[in-house]
Amino acid sequence: MTHLPWEYLWLPFSRTLFPDLYDKFWISSLVLLVALVVLYNVRTRALHRHRIYADMWEWLLWSGLLTFILVAMGSLFLFDFAVVMVILVSGLATMVWIRFRRFPPLFAAYEQQLARQRYLSRQKTARPEATIRAKASRASKRRRR
Repeated sequence: MTHLPWEYLWLPFSRTLFPDLYDKFWISSLVLLVALVVLYNVRTRALHRHRIYADMWEWLLWSGLLTFILVAMGSLFLFDFAVVMVILVSGLATMVWIRFRRFPPLFAAYEQQLARQRYLSRQKTARPEATIRAKASRASKRRRR
């Protein structure tokens, strides 16, 4: 270390000034970007009938896409280390907020809606006569002819 710790925040994020972090940051951001796109495709195909879960994965995809592309661009274009760290921390915080704060109340409401639908469909089919048509009486058969 040749500078004070807070002086490193305003130096360009390059391989020469940050040899131990530079390659790890841009490589891991690209790997995480690819992993996020693969997870998004797998999970939205599996959950295509449940719109709220697909919406969560779409939110995670776009916030992760922005975060990881901006970190890679910050490394490529030599942004200040503070800018790269702000991008990374705010993007990861947004993803955590989406997963653990924004969508759990919506998931709970959706689960209650599904439970209500299952209960009503069970109640409707609990009585066999509710699903079987009654035979037409002889009088109504004669009228039809």
